[in-house]
Amino acid sequence: MVSERFEGGQEPHWVDMAISRLLRGGVVISISVVIAGLILTFVHHPAYLSSKPALGQLTAVAESFPHTLADVWKGLTEMRGQALVAFGLLLLIATPVARVGLSIIIFAIEKDRLYVGITVTVLLLLFASFVLGAAG
Repeated sequence: MVSERFEGGQEPHWVDMAISRLLRGGVVISISVVIAGLILTFVHHPAYLSSKPALGQLTAVAESFPHTLADVWKGLTEMRGQALVAFGLLLLIATPVARVGLSIIIFAIEKDRLYVGITVTVLLLLFASFVLGAAG
């Protein structure tokens, strides 16, 4: 399967399948985690379903929603629904980043040094944007 080479400028079928599975899997997992977080939130706070003021607390900008990775981790250890939702959103953000990482592996398997270099640069720029975004 890996022995297939680019012929006529077209990617081998396994490349398309690997990328497709990664992207679909990332989206499905992240949506599942977000839904689990919503369910957990409403299980812990059933008043959110029937009380407008209580629901207003959930949807208002507040300190209870995790704003940092440390807050998300702490919320996950405490089984807080909002933290699980935030984790699902982080997984959704990480999905295309993982696709870039997978592309590096695929280009390395295909021995395409130019595209390995370009894709590594893209990955480094993504990480730099995350770090700079967190700092400011």
